[in-house]
Amino acid sequence: MGTGQGSTGNVIAAICSLIVPGLGQLVQGRVLSAILWFVAGCIAGAVTWLLTLSLFPFGWFVVSLFSCISAAMYRAPAPR
Repeated sequence: MGTGQGSTGNVIAAICSLIVPGLGQLVQGRVLSAILWFVAGCIAGAVTWLLTLSLFPFGWFVVSLFSCISAAMYRAPAPR
């Protein structure tokens, strides 16, 4: 995949993260980050649902946006 911001790999990862928080990080090979984003999305969705008793997962959506931005701005470390 691409290594810089705006590369095709980062755009694909950002789209994946917009759908499911952490999926883009998983596509980029950042497993721990992917797990943390996914867990944050689940917690935020649950808290939002408990507070509003609504089926609209607002917390999940907000975490998805931040996860998307994180995936889009990721710059892979330079090879040694």
